Formats: sequence, C-alpha cells, structure tokens
Amino acid sequence: MSTLPATQPDKNQLPVVQQIVSVMWPSFLTASAATIIFFTLFDPIDLGMIGGFPTLTRIGGYTIGFFSFWLVTSISCALTCYFRRPMNRPTTSDNKTAS
Repeated sequence: MSTLPATQPDKNQLPVVQQIVSVMWPSFLTASAATIIFFTLFDPIDLGMIGGFPTLTRIGGYTIGFFSFWLVTSISCALTCYFRRPMNRPTTSDNKTAS
C-alpha cells in the first residue's frame, strides 16, 4: 500500500482524507497524553508568569499547551509518513547512461 500521491490511477493508493487522518489521529492521541503528563508536573499559571504572560489562565495554558504538543507530534507523524516512502532507485538503463 503506497502513501505517495497518485500520478496515475493506482488501486493501492490511499485517499487523501485517509492520509491526513493517518497523521492527525495518532498525533492527537500523543498530544493528549503529553498534555496530561506535562501539566501534571507543571502549573500553567506558573509557566505563564515565567514566560511573561501574567494574565494567562489555566484553561488558556492547557489550550496553548495541547495545540503546541499537537503541532509538534503532527509534524513528527507527517515526517514519518514522508520518510517511509520507498526511494526512487535508478533502473539499469539509468546506470548505463551515467557511466
């Protein structure tokens, strides 16, 4: 099953929506767990004071933290999907012309 964008009709090609969901869903779950663990250890109000945002509420801190974790983990998942694609290997005719 290929995750490459289809250049020609391919019955093994994943639909674009499924490709997006395959990145966003695991990153959502990972960001949720990271948010729970991180804010168990650190109080968002204290972090707001340290970061120069004294009016930051707990809910605001949780929201910023969750979306930050979601952004980082979605980038990580997207890069994993990108790098797991097979590389283009030169064919034998390409090898003959290169030498």
